[in-house]
Amino acid sequence: MFLERISKVQNLMRSHNIDALLLSTGADLPYFIGYEAMPLERLTMLVIRDEGQPMLVIPQLERARVIERPTIFDICEWGETEDPIEIVATALTGSVRVAIGDTTWTRFTIELLKRMPNIDLSRANPITSQLRSIKSAEELDRLQLAANAVDKIAHRLQNGQIELIGKTEKQVSEELGRQIIEEGHNKVNFAIVAAGENAASPHHEAGDRLIQKSEIVLCDFGGTMYGDDGVGYCSDLTRCVWTGKPPQEFVEMYGVLQEAQSKQVQEATHGTPAQQIDRVGRQIISAAGYGDFFVHRTGHGIGVEAHEEPYIVEGNANPIQSGNVFSIEPGIYIPDKWGIRLEDIVAVTKSGPLPLNTVNHDLATY
Repeated sequence: MFLERISKVQNLMRSHNIDALLLSTGADLPYFIGYEAMPLERLTMLVIRDEGQPMLVIPQLERARVIERPTIFDICEWGETEDPIEIVATALTGSVRVAIGDTTWTRFTIELLKRMPNIDLSRANPITSQLRSIKSAEELDRLQLAANAVDKIAHRLQNGQIELIGKTEKQVSEELGRQIIEEGHNKVNFAIVAAGENAASPHHEAGDRLIQKSEIVLCDFGGTMYGDDGVGYCSDLTRCVWTGKPPQEFVEMYGVLQEAQSKQVQEATHGTPAQQIDRVGRQIISAAGYGDFFVHRTGHGIGVEAHEEPYIVEGNANPIQSGNVFSIEPGIYIPDKWGIRLEDIVAVTKSGPLPLNTVNHDLATY
């Protein structure tokens, strides 16, 4: 798997006339070599030339955390009295066009440019995201496992098996996090719980507000599930529960959201411009009078990161492709009143859209 990814990225580098690729802390490292570096002031850098075996430049004290894969990459340790920037510069000897990862610390980039002022530096993302955004069958299986896990939690939420009334948002968030781990994830990425008027804030931070009878509770949660290869794949799901009998106004608004999300999922076919998926749902929501209250893009790619390309947003005219996996999560947020969001992860296949989440889309009430 890793050898194939290295070979593919080197082919892309040659087609983009890139001599070397520099990848530091962030999701690119585990994707290409199965190592997740700690974001330290000590430099970790994977140097990939357009041919030959890559080299991982790593602090000596982090060496024990690396899974050795000698047929895929070499390891160059540096001690506390050594200069890792000089090691990277030496590895780049002869390189002119160099692409660097977005998550590289600015201080490292500046220091490298001081040593190599004549290199032509560009972003690595156009190359790495081209690979990462097209999921293999194995990656799709792993994303499905993660989606199945959060579906189980959402099912319990909808059926009243996760207590809401009388609990604080924070307590419910902690319970969701506990269940995310219990269902096989290794890490909780987020567990948004927003009750009542707080649901009008899309990224509300769960607090001490008590959840009461007869109000909306929006829950958006996900985590990362790692495999034996050291690579983790993410989940992300949003469902809403009304604690009691919802007012007709709310029921009708939720129906608009359901229709919008359903149409957007149907639109997620190979070759469709990403922005078209956003437009389809936004038109339905706007026609119902809620256009000003849909305040974010429709979705984001998901894989080794919870948010990655492709982004389903107006202005992204790039056609989505078979192998893309992304969220479709329209929302309506009425300030100081309430908010709703409905989110599934959807894979684009040759035969059409494949929702990875299948838990009930109806508004749960109890």
